[in-house]
Amino acid sequence: MGWKGVRRTAAPTALAAAVALVLAAPASVGAEPRAEAVTVPAAASAAAAARQDASPAPPPPRLPRDFRGKGKYIVRDLDITVPFTWEGRNGDSQMTAGGPQYPIWFTNLIHHGTLYTLTYKWPGLNEHPCSRIPGFSLEDLNRGFENARFVGRETLRRTPQRHVNHWRVGVVLPQLPPGNYPRLPLALGDIYVDENNRGTFWQVLQFGVQNLYDPEMDEWLVMDTFEHRPGTVALPARCEPPR
Repeated sequence: MGWKGVRRTAAPTALAAAVALVLAAPASVGAEPRAEAVTVPAAASAAAAARQDASPAPPPPRLPRDFRGKGKYIVRDLDITVPFTWEGRNGDSQMTAGGPQYPIWFTNLIHHGTLYTLTYKWPGLNEHPCSRIPGFSLEDLNRGFENARFVGRETLRRTPQRHVNHWRVGVVLPQLPPGNYPRLPLALGDIYVDENNRGTFWQVLQFGVQNLYDPEMDEWLVMDTFEHRPGTVALPARCEPPR
């Protein structure tokens, strides 16, 4: 998932590891990516809001060990939309956006307890190393999600419509108490999971220093399908340790 933060080789490893916990989301191609709620009469809307305020927050997002999904990766300010896949198998997972025939092509993996990012193509990019952060697993990612803040229940206007729970995660430094202190919001993410299954991810937006390749520093993904069955995860040869 949006662990693209680690492909920013200029960022310190500790910072990259922190922002790697942040994910995020778009809407349909051709419209500004956003989560849109279906319009309802004011009285009904107020009643629904009252019920939501009274109800407890649902459990936070949790990426499953096995899954497979397809969708789109959107970089709006570059006017680029490419195919996107996201798959998991036995706790490892892999995102792949674009391909050799597209202007953007990268892959992010959690593989055997290490976080990898390899960017094959990006406008204006001339370096293509495989970044590695050891000691990062699916369990670490899901522990990061446990601190997410519940935004609310929403309906995404698609075909079909998606009823989702909207969550916000972020990294702000330094971590100081409330009050008038200087703070730097390093990364933010909005995650939209199915209202009936916190392990089904429909949208993700990531914004912040982990998106330094993008002039506007925000990138979106939207899933068209998400199935709970094992996918395929393959470590690129360029990321394999030297023998």
